[in-house]
Amino acid sequence: MKKVKLYQQGDVLIFTAAEIPADVKPVKASERGFVLAEGEATGHAHTIDTIDLCELFQDNANNLWLEVKTEEGVTVRHQEHKHVTLPKGKYKIGIVREVDPFAEEIRKVQD
Repeated sequence: MKKVKLYQQGDVLIFTAAEIPADVKPVKASERGFVLAEGEATGHAHTIDTIDLCELFQDNANNLWLEVKTEEGVTVRHQEHKHVTLPKGKYKIGIVREVDPFAEEIRKVQD
């Protein structure tokens, strides 16, 4: 069994994955490239602009999956964070969550 590696850029978590589920649908790139997560307050985004080197997918539960197809990898960019380079492979994209024990809720951290 292969060990899962974690990459993080701000509130975005990127986990290595052995496989991408079969029921995913391709995500079309925007004018900024592939958007992994968008800031709700600032308008900043976690993006990959080298869309010809990878594919982004979404499953029925709205999870994002990424396949990097080239040995040179791809770079995830954000206006306020260091760039993260992902090597060739398959990934599941997640968002950091925070727990508010007083409101008894779990919510996504907002960038």
